[in-house]
Amino acid sequence: VQLQASGGGLVQAGGSLRLSCAASGRTFSTYAMGWFRQAPGKQREFVASINWSGGSTSYANSVKGRFTISRDNAKNTVYLQMNSLKPEDTAVYYCARRGTLYGGTSTSSVSYDYWGQGTLVTVSS
Repeated sequence: VQLQASGGGLVQAGGSLRLSCAASGRTFSTYAMGWFRQAPGKQREFVASINWSGGSTSYANSVKGRFTISRDNAKNTVYLQMNSLKPEDTAVYYCARRGTLYGGTSTSSVSYDYWGQGTLVTVSS
């Protein structure tokens, strides 16, 4: 399984970006997916997760109401729509696949078995 994240860049505070994560393989639709981020000098933290069907999502409190996770199983892609961006959202964003068949959402990084390479999001003030 390979995960390719894209869509990062430089944006002003208040702006929007949409991240994409394309997955290889034919089993994408049977696994939950998640987004995590790591800011300079900080530990990796949970951002959002979506279950295998797209019917259930969960978010970190810091992004709730501003970010939306979604998936298109026909395209093997998970998205993270980020609105009202703040300078504190600056980080490398990683997508990951949860390692449980037909699993639900999860905030714990240890429950994810495959990770993408990360895409940098920089929010200027």
